[in-house]
Amino acid sequence: MPPATSQQPIEISIVIPVYNEVDNLESLQAEIDASLVAFAGRYEIVYVNDGSSDGSSDKLAEICSAHPEAVSIDLRRNFGQTAAIAAGLDHSRGDIVVTLDADLQNPPSDIGLLIDKLHEGYDVVSGWRRERKDTFLTRRVPSAVANGLISVVCGVHLHDYGCTLKAYRREVIDEIKLYGEMHRFIPVFAAAAGARIAEVVVSHRPRIHGKAKYGLMRTFKVILDLVTVKFLLSYRTTPMYLFGGVGFSLIALGFLALLLALVRKIFYGVSLILTPLPLLSAILFALGMQSVLLGLTTELLVRTYYEAQDKPIYVVRQIHKERKHK
Repeated sequence: MPPATSQQPIEISIVIPVYNEVDNLESLQAEIDASLVAFAGRYEIVYVNDGSSDGSSDKLAEICSAHPEAVSIDLRRNFGQTAAIAAGLDHSRGDIVVTLDADLQNPPSDIGLLIDKLHEGYDVVSGWRRERKDTFLTRRVPSAVANGLISVVCGVHLHDYGCTLKAYRREVIDEIKLYGEMHRFIPVFAAAAGARIAEVVVSHRPRIHGKAKYGLMRTFKVILDLVTVKFLLSYRTTPMYLFGGVGFSLIALGFLALLLALVRKIFYGVSLILTPLPLLSAILFALGMQSVLLGLTTELLVRTYYEAQDKPIYVVRQIHKERKHK
């Protein structure tokens, strides 16, 4: 498959975040070239050097000089994998975007599997490292827990959210804005917009060069991110349903506590001073009103967000129109 030039349309962009992977880069480039020989379209490889300190920047410059299809973007510091992927997406031009780690644990030869599945009519295809070659306790177990939680909470059932090897249609990925460490949730946001999601089994190899960038702490970050994602999916345009619901529940509990205090006073002669129920009622009522007011404030923020950008609250897949012949 010939590389892209400035005059020719690009079919495939391969976005690769790089952080201290200098020993893997030459082999990675060679494997990508070998894996894309059979394709007839044009392609580009977008490396994003995420503040590496091991000479990756110089190595990428050498690769780009020798390979016209490769481009390297150097970030000023280490912003994290999500930011690196976002930078690669912003600077890529292909109709199909494939994301891939630079550690060579996912063979580039599997890119074709994802693209073939994409051509079956799917919008997002995610890799599944079914036979993962990582440590069991510190990598595989936390990953299984996180994948299960995401699938249950978000309703998009994938076995391996953490696999960077994924393929996207351009029109889908352009609608998704990435923040924090949200790159693993791209299929969830895509599904919420009506994208068709598929999963294919991909190979996985032990890491030979470099060190893993994630540990057990990633599981806790995933759980915190999951709370944010669930809020955005369920209440992004109707935050009052969440905050107002919580507020009215607290107010109802406050009235219930006050009613119980009055019953104890009337029927059992228990002084209101001798029971904490009136104080509890006042606290619950105040918290409930604050939650309702927070819901109103959030509603104003949401309306400002959509109206200021003239942003629709829906996503159009395509428009069919029959032309009338004269």
